[in-house]
Parts: sequence; structure tokens; C-alpha cells
Amino acid sequence: MKLLSVASEIYPLIKTGGLADVVGALPGALAGHDVETRTLVPGYPSVLSKLGKAKAVRRYDKLFGAPATVLAGKVGDLDLLVLDAPDFFAREGGPYGDHGGNDWGDNWRRFAALARVGADIAAEGVKGWVPDIVHVHDWQAAMTAAYMRFGPAHAVPRVVTIHNLAFQGRFGPEIFAQLGLPAEAWGMDGVEYYGGTGFLKAGLVSADAITTVSPTYAEEIRSPVHGMGLDGLINGRSDKLHGILNGVDTDIWNPAEDELIARRYSARALSGRSANRRALEKRFGLQRDDAPIFVIISRLTWQKGMDLMMGAIDHLVGLGAKLAVLGSGDHALEGGFLAAADRHRGRVRVQIGYDEPLSHLLQAGGVMAGGIIPLQLQPQAPAAFGQRVHRDPAAITGAAEGYHPVRHLTQRMPRLTAQHRMSRPRIAQQRHCHAAIALTHHARLPAQRLFLRRLVQPCVVMLAGDIGIFDHHAAET
Repeated sequence: MKLLSVASEIYPLIKTGGLADVVGALPGALAGHDVETRTLVPGYPSVLSKLGKAKAVRRYDKLFGAPATVLAGKVGDLDLLVLDAPDFFAREGGPYGDHGGNDWGDNWRRFAALARVGADIAAEGVKGWVPDIVHVHDWQAAMTAAYMRFGPAHAVPRVVTIHNLAFQGRFGPEIFAQLGLPAEAWGMDGVEYYGGTGFLKAGLVSADAITTVSPTYAEEIRSPVHGMGLDGLINGRSDKLHGILNGVDTDIWNPAEDELIARRYSARALSGRSANRRALEKRFGLQRDDAPIFVIISRLTWQKGMDLMMGAIDHLVGLGAKLAVLGSGDHALEGGFLAAADRHRGRVRVQIGYDEPLSHLLQAGGVMAGGIIPLQLQPQAPAAFGQRVHRDPAAITGAAEGYHPVRHLTQRMPRLTAQHRMSRPRIAQQRHCHAAIALTHHARLPAQRLFLRRLVQPCVVMLAGDIGIFDHHAAET
């Protein structure tokens, strides 16, 4: 079987999050099932610089008004089709915005171009290679399915994967006329979305199958709370919806063989961890002592519970801990974490952006990597990347199986507010406690739990009276 994958990121060429990891790992995983995968990605500078020798297989004089070429080449085991369109992708900054975190104003045009090319390849192939199925990822590629549905490739099966429903590619209605779709594509069963143009919505209504990154997330996005306005559509297509748990490439995330960390180690030979801890302290300018170093590698958004975490930093530091943060996202949250780092110099350090080698060092040098992310909803388990990094694989079991303490607790908030008429400070205090208790569910090592006992004990006392469900947590703690 021949599969065309269309995505805006692919590891190790361009990455802002887990999307790239999945897109980069799928070809190798599918090869064992006799699936030949070629991946269409934008020609960002970082992609073109690593592509090496490539051959032009399609040309466009005017692709949404700009010249473009599709280049075929390989990087390692990845078989790539790269859309070289300098007007769209040869820019300083990130794949979706400038260095200041502002979205590019023409993102609709940039990713409509990517989708248009994906649909053309689905219909006509490249140099005799014609895909049997097309797999597209998130809003940036979702329009591929719509172009296929309303074009010559309508008979080719289409799969759309939702990695994060919060990002939907919503634009004004005025761009529809420039998308090159027929008039019948504008409507509730097409690209129209609350009076505007919805790229992800267009892909979902055009898909033959919809997948998400875990069974739990597949259920979450069917609810009004986490459906982000698309729960009605998703419920209407529930027969097409499949939750498939993301895996982790342990050839990459394996400290016994990792060349990106200060010293290799394994669960049976942990002596190397101290060298990684010291390297992390030096790299982040943290005070050198034996206090636990908590680590966050995440998008800094409310979905990841970063508002909860930001509010708990002072208390965490007050207990003697240190915190190292790597990520980017909402400007307000970025500013809040940077302000915390300024307040607690030597104890808290924040690096805005993403750095792949640094993320490996953080996982190897931190005492609790991944588990400190108190997710509000859970597309996938961030702690899974520490599976071979940390001594006890059970530390990630709760996340991997879809148990999310923050969500479990905050589901009770409306009832609590109604019954107890709690004040705003009380609710805020509970939210901070939810974050604290979330940590304990991912802390199975004795040293971690000993430290967290002091952090959680006041919360257990307070919340036990409010909710009456924490006896077993108190006993464990």
C-alpha cells in the first residue's frame, strides 16, 4: 500500500511539539506492515537545508499567486516531498509565526497551498507514484481532505488525525473565494464554520476516518467542554472516530543510548543521572544543591494546566524545590513564568522556545520530567517520553491509561461552588491544590513522594472537607 502523509512538521527536520514526533515516526512503524509512506511537508529553511540532493517532481507557476516546486528527496529513512515555495515558507521565525509569537497573517494561504498540492498528488501522483490513501494531520493539512472531496481525488480514501482540537485554522469568510473550491463547498457540510472558514472543520466533514492520539482524547472531544465547538460534528461522525494511543520511539528516547545527554545511564545503572543533573543545573543557571529539580517541557497554554502551575511556583520554591521550564505559548503565561524566574533567580529558570537536545537533558536531569504538567485535558501523555528515562515505568501509568487528576477533580467544581458557595480565593486555592495533587499521581519513587508529602498535606486536609473523596490519597501520601 502507498500512503501519502501531509503535515506541517516532521521530526527531526522541524518540530514545535508532539505532532512532529508522530509524523516522523509513522513511516518506519508502517513499513513493517508493508505500507510505503511519503510525507509532504512545507519547505521551511530548516527542511531544505537538510534535504540535500533532491529532484523536482511538480512545478507550479502560480500556486496561490506564488511560484512553487515539489522536491522529492530523502533524509535518513524519511521519504519526503517538500513544497518549496519561498514566498510562503522562507521566513525567519517559527513555522506558524514570527519570533514574537505572532501568527503569520497569511497562514490560511500558506497551508491552503500545502493542502492543494497534497490533493493534486492524491489525484495525479508524482513520477508514477500514486497513493492508495492519504493521511493528513491537524488543521494545517486538513484542507487536503476537502480539496480531495470536491476534486478529482474524491475516490481516494482520506484519514484526518486530530492532534490538538484547540487549534482549528479559523479564518474569515472572505478567503473562501480564493481557495479554488466549488461553490457547493461553502455550507455546513463543507468549509463554512460559524460564518467563517474552518480548515480543520472542512477536513473533519470530508474524512473517511477520523483518528485522535488516544482513546481518552477521542471521548473527551465529544463533550461540549473539550469539543471546542466541534463536538456536535464529531458526535455526528462518531462512527468514523477512532482513538489510537500515541507511542514513543524508544530508539530516540532511551538514556542508555542517547547521545544528546551529558552521560548515558539505564534503570540498572543510575550513576549517570547525577552527571545529567549537574549539567542541567549549569545549563540553566540553577543553584547547585540536592533539592529536586522539577521539569516542564510543554506548550505554555491553559490546556496543559500551565495557569495552575504558574500559580503554584512560589509555593513550590518555598518548599525548597527548583524548576526548569522549556516551552512557548500564550504570551501572558510566558510572561508569568519569566517573572517567576526573575523572582527566584537560581531556583527557577525558563527558556522560551523549543530545543530538541535540551529537552533530552531536561528529561535526564530532572527528578520529575513530564509528570509535573497538570493537564486540563489530555491529547497524549507527556510523561511517556520519560518511560526509559525514569527508574519506575509505573510513574507514567496514570497518564498513559488516561487518568488525569486535574480533570477528575475539577469536574466536581460546579457542584462544589453551588453547594458550598465558595469564595473566589477558595476556588483559586483549590485549583492550586489540584495541581499539587496531580503531581503525586505521577510520583512513585520514594524520594519524590517524600518531598511531595509536604506539598500536598495541607491540600488533602482542605479538600477532604470540601469534596470528601481524598481519604485514599491522604493514606497514600
